[in-house]
Amino acid sequence: MRAGKQILTKEYVARLNASPFFIVVNYKGLKVSHMTELRKRLQKAGAEIHIVKNSIFRIAAQESGVGELPGELVGQLAVVTGKKDISAAAKTVKNFGAEFDKLKVQFGYLDNQRLEQAAIVALADLPSLDVLRATLLGLLNAPATKLVVLINTPATQLARVIKAKAEKN
Repeated sequence: MRAGKQILTKEYVARLNASPFFIVVNYKGLKVSHMTELRKRLQKAGAEIHIVKNSIFRIAAQESGVGELPGELVGQLAVVTGKKDISAAAKTVKNFGAEFDKLKVQFGYLDNQRLEQAAIVALADLPSLDVLRATLLGLLNAPATKLVVLINTPATQLARVIKAKAEKN
């Protein structure tokens, strides 16, 4: 392999190892301006997209521990990686694909576990990590709040009865 290709392969391996996930998309038919817009949106989601050379990416995936990707890397492909949460990146890719009808999700990997297109779309439909955390916190906080209200209710009612009696007299 030529020195330039070795450098690209090492760069892809480093990118794959630094990210807990990657999503392979086919970008055939997208204009440069659309790709620039997608990059901006992905950056807000904590991810980035890079156009890859299929043969070099196949080698990089194997070297990074993902395994063989036989026959799946066909066409004009780009790889979305990130350091944050996959659902935000998947949501951005899904929305962008629906908006421009050119971007097609092929497959992806999350912690070396293969994800098909349907699984990535399902991840895109999940609420963000912050929303899930807030929901969980609300569920954990609700019983404590109800307990406090329950404990305070008799005392509050007694205070109202005493106040009403005092006002009456």
